[in-house]
Amino acid sequence: MKDKPVREKKDLDKGLKRSVGKPACCVSKGGSSSNTTSLPNQLTRDKGFEKRAQLYAAKAYSRQADKSGKYVDLKKIFFIAISNCTLFPDKLDYISSHTIRDEKTNEHDLKDFQFIFIELPKFPKSRAEQLESVVDRWLFFFKYADETTDEDLRKIAEKSPIIKLAYDELDKFHWNEKDLVAYEERIMDLRKEEAILEYRLDLAKEEGRKEREIEVAKNLLKAGVSFNIIAQTTGLSMSEIKELQN
Repeated sequence: MKDKPVREKKDLDKGLKRSVGKPACCVSKGGSSSNTTSLPNQLTRDKGFEKRAQLYAAKAYSRQADKSGKYVDLKKIFFIAISNCTLFPDKLDYISSHTIRDEKTNEHDLKDFQFIFIELPKFPKSRAEQLESVVDRWLFFFKYADETTDEDLRKIAEKSPIIKLAYDELDKFHWNEKDLVAYEERIMDLRKEEAILEYRLDLAKEEGRKEREIEVAKNLLKAGVSFNIIAQTTGLSMSEIKELQN
């Protein structure tokens, strides 16, 4: 996103933060130093980026041991960086995945670290009709969210509704206070309507269940079954069963 403040949300690991609507290692249009990235790094590409990526992954991994104290409980770390600057100039692909391998056999014995780097400048698709996969649509969102037309958004939402939610969430940051209040009131109204509908459905189910119990009780009365057995079978009270007999 260009020339807009970054909105941050805390990751499970409090030491790592991921921005909403802005990729990692990015430079704003005006070169402002006030922008915050998804990693606690400088705004421009620097030689220490790869080392910092490994450092943050290692910190996230070690903090698991601080909590559980058992090595067997350590979970795999996926480090994902979405960048709108070129990280690896010699690589042609815009997505690269890095793991720890045996140099001779290429065996993957150390499996708990995986680094995935997505370089948006290398992403070649610039039109909604070119998008073929969910990954394509997410990268299109990260790269072109501010420039996406309503028609493009409609095409994307048809294939990936979750991305439409991301656009809507991002759009809220452009609203004024009046718009936000109206939006929140509408959400509350919809939730109230859902609650009323759910209550009516529950009530209808209860009425249907009651009608079935009464019908069963009537048939049992005709068959001469005792009140106690009818009560146990249907859940009706003695007084309700006596009323059915009259």
